[in-house]
Amino acid sequence: MAIAKAERLMNLALCLLGTRRPLTKRELRGSIEAYLQTDTANDDAFNRMFERDKDDLRELGLIIETVEGLDGEIGYLARRDSNRLPPITLDAEEAAALGLAAKVWQQARLAGAASGALQKLRAAGMPVAEDPYDTPGHSALEPRIPVHEAAFEPLMLACRDRRPVVFDYRKANAARPEQRQVEPWTLECWRGHWYLAGWDRERAAERVFRLSRITGRVRLRSGAFTAQVPDHVTVRETVESWAGETANGTARIRLRSGHGYPLRAKALSTREAGDGWDELEIPYGHGLDAWLVEFGPDVVVLAPEELRADVVDRLRAVAKG
Repeated sequence: MAIAKAERLMNLALCLLGTRRPLTKRELRGSIEAYLQTDTANDDAFNRMFERDKDDLRELGLIIETVEGLDGEIGYLARRDSNRLPPITLDAEEAAALGLAAKVWQQARLAGAASGALQKLRAAGMPVAEDPYDTPGHSALEPRIPVHEAAFEPLMLACRDRRPVVFDYRKANAARPEQRQVEPWTLECWRGHWYLAGWDRERAAERVFRLSRITGRVRLRSGAFTAQVPDHVTVRETVESWAGETANGTARIRLRSGHGYPLRAKALSTREAGDGWDELEIPYGHGLDAWLVEFGPDVVVLAPEELRADVVDRLRAVAKG
């Protein structure tokens, strides 16, 4: 579910749960930001969106009452006593899973929210205080989602608030960064790197940006999005295709012994080449050159020739700085 739709449903649920009297469609339309952005002259579009949202909330378990007022106008509300959650019970495995999930975000802005959630569960009597595998200062399992890029927090907030952004971005084969105007959709971590998916306004197309290649400060801009946000943003599929995961051939490379373990995991075959080098055959797809450049002097491309040329061009661009 796209963040925009999830946020719209959340706002509608809060309005219905927070009212003491039934609210009409007109009142809900004037209270929820996403509905305010609909064409005021197009009631049909709003009515369709509202009915879909109401049905989605009911499928999620929210009990919404329909009440006819004295003037005949229909109103809606969700009584809190009808939508109160039952007591939360967790077994030991579920509690351990929540504790591990909270540890994942220790380096990001979400660390505070994760810690607060655990404190509330503990206050309610949930057994999430102890990790049976913990020793003082150490744990048998320490999950992490590293967040080192300064661009992460402003982009996370921009995705949440649906705010356009401007930043300088340096492509792997470019000597200098270029300014990008982007409508950010979502962030995703893949193979230890963070990526942003969004709409590039100048190129009028969907693009995926690696956060480590964003230089300088991310600047927020006012105004609404110009492109529709898809219900499902396939960041990982796009990144995988750019990184050679969607392969249509094979490539031969020389790899320094003891290096490049991600490449070795993908290898179709490996043999010793002597002098501290191994020769590997790996899947070859669009974007493999950008990935190989990251291994620097530990990789030499043998074939095909066009891949070797692309890698050399990228290395020269980096060297020129």
